[in-house]
Parts: sequence; C-alpha cells; structure tokens
Amino acid sequence: MKTVEFPLGVATSIGSLPHRTAADAIDFVLTSQPGLPAAPSLPVHRPVEGMVAQGAWGIPGVEVDLAGTLRVPDPLALDPHAPLDDPGLDGPPWATLRAFLRAVAGRDGPIKLQLIGPLTLGLALVDAGVPFDLAFRVSEHAVRERAIQLLAVAAAEAPLAEPTFMLDEPGLVGGLRADVPLSADDTIDVVSSVLAVIEPNAITGIHVCGPADWRVVIQTGAQVISVPVGAALAESAGTLGGFLERGGWVAWGAVPTDGPVGETPARLWRTLSSQWCELVQEGCDPVLLRRQALVTPVCGLALHGEAQAAHALDLTRQIAERLHDQVVGVRLSVGA
Repeated sequence: MKTVEFPLGVATSIGSLPHRTAADAIDFVLTSQPGLPAAPSLPVHRPVEGMVAQGAWGIPGVEVDLAGTLRVPDPLALDPHAPLDDPGLDGPPWATLRAFLRAVAGRDGPIKLQLIGPLTLGLALVDAGVPFDLAFRVSEHAVRERAIQLLAVAAAEAPLAEPTFMLDEPGLVGGLRADVPLSADDTIDVVSSVLAVIEPNAITGIHVCGPADWRVVIQTGAQVISVPVGAALAESAGTLGGFLERGGWVAWGAVPTDGPVGETPARLWRTLSSQWCELVQEGCDPVLLRRQALVTPVCGLALHGEAQAAHALDLTRQIAERLHDQVVGVRLSVGA
C-alpha cells in the first residue's frame, strides 16, 4: 500500500447534497470542508445525478432518462467490452461534477471524488433484467472505464489537485446477498480490479454505508475505508489492525444521517470514542486509529434540508477538530 497522508483531523462528506443549484452546493462544500472538499451531486433536484444513473450512463444498450430511471430493452444484447458513450463526461449526470472541478481548478491540495462501485452497479443491472454473469461483467468494465475517464477530466480541469477516489458500494451492506452468485473472492476481484486502475492517479477508497463483512471490504485493497460508527467493526478488528499498520485510513461516519443528531457533538464524540476503545480492546493500535482517521456523516445528505445538511457538516467539523486536538496532544505527550 502506497503512503497516504491527510492532514490530522480532516472532515469531509459523502457527496450528495440537497441544494437546488450547482453553484450553491459547491460554495457549501468549499466553505464547510476546506481540507477535503467532496465533489457534490444533486440527485433530488437532478435525478440523473443519482449514483446508479451516473454509473449506467453511457453503457451501450442501457437507457437512462433525466428522471434517473434505468431501462435495458434487450438485456442479452449487452456487450461487456463495448466502449462507454460520453467519454468526456459532458452529459447531464456530470454537470455538477464538472462545475466543481472548474471551481477547484487552481487548488493545490486534496479533493474527493466518488463513483458507484461495480458490485452495486451490477446489482442494479440485475434488477433491470440482465443475467447475473453478464451484469457483473458489464458493470466491472463500465466502472473501470468511467473511473479512468473521470480522473482524466479531473486532471485536465484541476491539474494540481490531489484526488481521493471513493467507490460507493451499498451493495455490500449486510454482507454478500444470498441470491447473488458471487463468492467473497469473486467480490474482492470485481472491486479490486477497478481500484487497481484508479491507484496510479489517486488515493483509492470504498464507502459502505452500513454493517458489512469488513474483512471483504479491506481485502479489496482500498487505501481508505468509509465506515459508519457502530457498524459491527469489532468483529473484524484483527483485519482492521493490520490494515492500519500497513498505512490504511478509516473515514469514520460519525454523524448519523437517518435520525436526530443533537445540537452539540458531545454524544457523537463519546460514541466514536467508545468504538475506538472497543477496537483497542480487540488489539488495534489506539494511536493509529486516531492518526489515520477522517470524519464524515454516515451517508449523503441529499434527503436533508439545506439547514440540516449544514448542521450535520458543522457537527462533523467539530468532531474532526476534537480528533485533531487529541492526536496533537498524544504527539506532545511523547515528545514527537
């Protein structure tokens, strides 16, 4: 694993926001998370910017309308090797992303990009009527090719920026689906093949928004894993400890996005600290847990109001500041 370095105690987000215009969303991102701004998408007001719609856009034989609906008229006619349409990302699913890249054109520092993962896109194609084997061959090729194109566009628009590229894999929540004929090794191979083409040009990551088999997630080879606090991670503490020792980072989803969060970060900080204590008891290094940590909301904020989204990211920032102060305190106490 190559060296990954973020500033201590950095806050970022998952991507989707409730704003009505790209300009408002971009201003919000750059203001609220200056250390690691995440490229926004607006799936509520522009449904074609939804995760699945973006991933399926441009696959020959797959129709995606402006409402974000995916349709495959002839599933057996799909060609898993066909080049994607719209290689320059000029279509409507990428409007906010392109505006974000223009806004950070002169940035000399990290940015965060995100794309649907091949497992989750494959499941969406299966749900659209594509046979399992064909669906996953198509999705693996499509996500791999689109990731390369996205990084090329980012390099052209913002050549000094340092991208972190996260694959969004809600299809891994709850473990492997019984109705999907993919073993753990097959799943790892599908996801890692995409991460492999990203790694030469970006820090690689994977976001899973709920409890999962974290051993499978870590074994994909991602350099950053995005984990909701409390998502049964202690069961994989041994694998996580090795991941941290090899230089891996964890983006902790410390601010819930499915219920009340409170007015202050005190309770959320205690919950995160309790998670770390549990992992330390299972053998993880307490310093690495904190030093190699980012802080995020659990999921995207598209279904929140704008004021709620602002509050969620303010809490995220405050937790990240506490993390920063704690790590600095540890360094000072040992004379580092």
